[in-house]
Amino acid sequence: MSTAAAKQKMKSGKNEFGKKTYLRWYESMLLMRRFEEKAGQLYGLQKIRGFCHLYIGQEAVVAGAISALDPEDAMVTAYRDHAHAIGKGVPARAVMAELFGKATGCSKGKGGSMHLFSKEHRFFGGHGIVGGQIPLGAGIAFAEQYRASGKLCACYMGDGAVRQGALHEAFNMSMLWKLPVIYIIENNHYAMGTSVARTSNVTELYTIGEAYDMPAEPVDGMNVEEVHRAMKRAADHVRGGKGPYLLEVNTYRYKGHSMSDPAKYRSKQEVEDFKSKDPLNKVLETIRKRKLASEKEIEGIVSKVADTVKDSVKFAEESEYPDASELYKDVYKQDDYPFIRD
Repeated sequence: MSTAAAKQKMKSGKNEFGKKTYLRWYESMLLMRRFEEKAGQLYGLQKIRGFCHLYIGQEAVVAGAISALDPEDAMVTAYRDHAHAIGKGVPARAVMAELFGKATGCSKGKGGSMHLFSKEHRFFGGHGIVGGQIPLGAGIAFAEQYRASGKLCACYMGDGAVRQGALHEAFNMSMLWKLPVIYIIENNHYAMGTSVARTSNVTELYTIGEAYDMPAEPVDGMNVEEVHRAMKRAADHVRGGKGPYLLEVNTYRYKGHSMSDPAKYRSKQEVEDFKSKDPLNKVLETIRKRKLASEKEIEGIVSKVADTVKDSVKFAEESEYPDASELYKDVYKQDDYPFIRD
């Protein structure tokens, strides 16, 4: 652990975060949790089709990062992307409508669960190819550097993507050009149904950064405060023109890899052990312990989130599907590209 990290660790017992921050974390994480639970139910009812990868259990990884970054910072991730989009400010309505494949979705109903996108909110996807978003993250960071915008790119990946060659190419170029990018490995211990130990000789994944002289550290992803601190350190480093930073955020998904995964490759006890560290419950316990909000205020947040999720479903249900002509749009930037035929 770096000296800076150690100093921040010592501060963890102090009340460095106030009421506003904790209530923001609680509402954000609760919305992610309830949205994903509802998405799972709707998938079972076949109102959501195709692939659907839920984020339940990992909410602190996004919530802690968003509070440490600027709204104009870019974000790109893999296909477990619902919470990332919501965290970046994409309305729940637009996300749910996209899951339904409706024209009012954030990708106009053409992307579905794995390909959420919002230029307005600086969220550049949802990508279905494992590791495919890593060089894109480097490219987005290069664009920010070229424009001298002072903004950075937070590039998320799962532990399985670390074994892709694209990561090593992107890491090398990012360090060579000192690009403003934070690489975040969301290590939930399983690449689909295969544990990290079965596929990698290196199980402390943050140490991969050492091969490129990239500053790196492990983070407790079940603790939103720790995620925030780590992201703030990384962001300060990157904004200082020192190049990339790598975080291995250790977290856990309570559900299977996707909705079609029964998750029989792990024990019930293992899942229960991680649920006992639930990040959402931890935040609520802190709010109550420090008396940061009354039970009425907490109930108000719970009610607000429930209404938001309910409204998103109603909006998605009532929205129209894209017209067949949309198949030929948004393929090329040039509207009259000669090789598009109706």
